[in-house]
Amino acid sequence: MTAIDVGGEAYSPQPGLLDRSRTIADARFNRWLVPPAALAIHLCIGMAYGFSVFWLPLSKTVGRACPGMSLAQALVTTTCDWRISDLGWMFTLFFVVLGASAALWGGWLERVGPRRAGVVAALCWCGGFIISAAGIIEHQLWLMWLGSGLIGGIGLGLGNISPVSTLIKWCPARRGMATGMAILGFGGGAMIGAPLANLLMQSFRTANSPGVWQTFLAMAAIYFVFMMGGAFGYRVPPAGWRPSGWTPRQAAPMISNRQVHLRDAHKTKQFWLIWAVLCLNVSAGIGVLGIASPMLQEIFGGRLIGKPGIPFTALDPGQLSAIAAIAAGFTGLLSLFNIGGRFFWASLSDRIGRKTTYYAFFVIGIVLYASAPAVAHAGSVALFVLFFAIIISMYGGGFSTVPAYLADIFGTQFVGAIHGRLLTAWSTAGIIGPVVVNYIREAEIAAGVQRAYVYDVTLYILASFLIVGFACNWAVKPLASKWFMSEAEVAALQPATIEPEPPGAAVARIPTLDAKIILAWLAVGVPLAWGVWVTLQSAFVLFG
Repeated sequence: MTAIDVGGEAYSPQPGLLDRSRTIADARFNRWLVPPAALAIHLCIGMAYGFSVFWLPLSKTVGRACPGMSLAQALVTTTCDWRISDLGWMFTLFFVVLGASAALWGGWLERVGPRRAGVVAALCWCGGFIISAAGIIEHQLWLMWLGSGLIGGIGLGLGNISPVSTLIKWCPARRGMATGMAILGFGGGAMIGAPLANLLMQSFRTANSPGVWQTFLAMAAIYFVFMMGGAFGYRVPPAGWRPSGWTPRQAAPMISNRQVHLRDAHKTKQFWLIWAVLCLNVSAGIGVLGIASPMLQEIFGGRLIGKPGIPFTALDPGQLSAIAAIAAGFTGLLSLFNIGGRFFWASLSDRIGRKTTYYAFFVIGIVLYASAPAVAHAGSVALFVLFFAIIISMYGGGFSTVPAYLADIFGTQFVGAIHGRLLTAWSTAGIIGPVVVNYIREAEIAAGVQRAYVYDVTLYILASFLIVGFACNWAVKPLASKWFMSEAEVAALQPATIEPEPPGAAVARIPTLDAKIILAWLAVGVPLAWGVWVTLQSAFVLFG
């Protein structure tokens, strides 16, 4: 804070509410308040995964289909219904803009702190809902792309990376577990948001409106409250802070105690190898997520309802409706494994190491992808479902493990910003995975391949992605000394403690269960439990 000369006396203005110095914790702060703050933001922005719940009602708002309409015409038409394919571009925009914004503003986040970034994320994500609501009222698709796609995508990027470095610094002995706790929220956001959106649309629906724009405004208000609560719940540890009784372990071959500056991280081959590792793992997983429901229906057809002799193309409308409900259960089950994998694999990486964890992703994934066609043709629905539940758990685990991987290689000082740049791998995978899967499927169908066999080539190609990913992970080695900052450079970047630590501070750092902790965890735990229960109800249909 710069001192100002006022009447011959030095005057230092108080730091603003969003200033980084206001987020530095004192000795009495309980670090277990930070994970629910991160979850509050991630559970809100995770609704990006559930936006498809709006596509069907939005595709019928006018009541007039225009089959020959181009995408450019769809952006501005007020007289034709939007096609689901036009609306689906929102999903692509989300993750392209997420990666780009995280890369562009990751360094800014490290300078200003997580609170300011969390507030901006809330304004962008919730503001995007409001602009999209205006787009629905005026029936202007370009406004929806601008609102939720572009502005909301910026909120996704900043919200996604805002807690990463903070959590890693609060939990130096359990980096994977720390990021897993927050990032599981991003995977779980749709479990809460999608059924909530359905309930709101049913409440707001009228004879003339499907209730979508009203739902957007309601969700904007709900999410804004939660995200602002999360942003103001963030605290960063003071320089040199350590958990009570913990001493840093000696540097291991793949874990460095030194720091790499943001300006140098992307110059190393290790950054780009980890970028490829994440991109290939995500490309395979997101490709499956995008076609999970039709894949199960087309492969097993009538077998899903006890009629194994009837292929998918011969099912009547009633039977198609029945297997669609079962496939919805499959999708819900994958969502649960996506969330659980984020915490399980990231926590496991604290014990076995990040590189070994990614080896497990690739080896297990290669075996499962390559074996899935044989299991499908043998008619084993249960084993097929199990294979893809494990695959999707590793997809989620890849997201939550990579921040700790980066912290091990590059240090914790700029890990949030480095992670932001690495998320461009996610944006790239969000294009590669669905494009590969969808185009190969269409080509196989056009070539006359039976529906039960149209995914075979796709699954073998996804296995080949993981073979390349395995090779990239193997090539990741410790950084050379030239990339690390000196101790003086690191000290100049560290925030100062704003309150002297009193005697007995080590005892004050021991986690205690008080009312504030209980309320913080209930605020995120109750909605998450509700989302899990709703998803389990859907998944039970699969085994019914």
